[in-house]
Amino acid sequence: MRLVAGVDSSTQSSKVLVVDADTGAVVRRGRSAHPDGTEVHPDHWWSALERAIADAGGLDDVAAVSVGGQQHGMVALDEAGDVVRPALLWNDTRSAGAARELTSELGGPQAWADRVGVVPVASFTVTKLRWLAHHEPESAERTARVCLPHDWLTWCLAGRPDVVTTDRSDASGTGYWSAVTGEYLPDVIRLALGHDVDVPRVAAPDEVVASGVGGPWVLGPGCGDNAGSALGLGAEPGDVIVSIGTSGVVTAVSEVAARDPSGAVAGFADATGRFLPLVATLNAAQVLDVTARLLGVDHAGLSDLALGAPPGAEGVVLVPYLLGERTPDRPEATGSFLGLTLAGTTPANVARAAVEGLWCGLADGLDAVRAQGAEVRRVLLVGGASASRAVREIGADVLGVPVDVPATEDYVALGAARQAAWVLAPRGGPPAWSSGSDGWTRCDPHADGSPVRARYAEARELTLDRPQAADVS
Repeated sequence: MRLVAGVDSSTQSSKVLVVDADTGAVVRRGRSAHPDGTEVHPDHWWSALERAIADAGGLDDVAAVSVGGQQHGMVALDEAGDVVRPALLWNDTRSAGAARELTSELGGPQAWADRVGVVPVASFTVTKLRWLAHHEPESAERTARVCLPHDWLTWCLAGRPDVVTTDRSDASGTGYWSAVTGEYLPDVIRLALGHDVDVPRVAAPDEVVASGVGGPWVLGPGCGDNAGSALGLGAEPGDVIVSIGTSGVVTAVSEVAARDPSGAVAGFADATGRFLPLVATLNAAQVLDVTARLLGVDHAGLSDLALGAPPGAEGVVLVPYLLGERTPDRPEATGSFLGLTLAGTTPANVARAAVEGLWCGLADGLDAVRAQGAEVRRVLLVGGASASRAVREIGADVLGVPVDVPATEDYVALGAARQAAWVLAPRGGPPAWSSGSDGWTRCDPHADGSPVRARYAEARELTLDRPQAADVS
């Protein structure tokens, strides 16, 4: 049996899967936590990776390793390769003002969509470079090289050679590499940081980028976490991955690069040579948490209640902007229950309205991805909320396409492992693992979801802004 290893270096932890390169069967696994926070010194990731590798039984018997990682984090290095400051992660929002500045300075959203494929938001690396230049000019001046979390870990596993490598999926989340042209935009880097820096070489998806230090294995290029998940799931054009967890994410494997001037769809690349347009929403599993608490039930009880109500919840609608919303861009909005009547305001209808409202917001994201040229044949549902029968079945009805629920697994690490197997035998595409869809569940549509979506569309804008804090001066 030939073994490969995949790493998922996420915001919360490092996870390692050691996998049979021929079948995709997981042989062993390891895990170690990361520190909390929106800025973290990369040394913590390295220490956690070492512990996770040890927990997985080491890498002495593997032939190849690839790293999947959280996207967008800014790792700034000096001329000697030392870390300049703790990395600013994707969830650090201090660069929101920088995003607005850069959008304007390059010529507006359309210019960004045309040249880069994304419109800046605070999560993207380019905005963090601008923040660094304005708020820590000495650190900005020291910065000679910028890379991403997975790039840095791959570089460390290779023994810190002269050249840092990345892949197109992670490069496409920086805001200064174009998924359309496959090239960096040095003028955008200068606009953000004020000077040129070295950036990682973008490797081919099936390329061996280095030999590992301390073992007989080679390194694949790695990938961003969303691309890793798509690769681990075996997603193909026509597949849309919907993740319902802390946030809601809609990604599609597409043959067409997205260029959305509204900024709703980020024009990312995938880890195979295709594209991965992405829409993110702020309100996801928390909507179910709050509704269950409101009704005094657990999540199983919420699911039972929702499935006991008719489609459309007898006119009750929840617009679920409990945290404001990113897509659509409504940061000050609050949630609203609408369509309440004496007869229709029942626990079952409230529960169903919560699930339908959650899915209608994600369906809007699916429409946005489809409008950018992505084909939609089925949805692969992942994330904590996928355990809910109501979420699965109502989702299929609202979207009008089959919903497949994969077995529980770390698909980012599995995707990285699949890439590692690919670099050992580059022959036109990643290996087709026989164990890929074992334990999956399918939900087909059984009701027409268009009346539910039409009712939600009537309610979508009927929200109040969150109250301003009282002035106590």
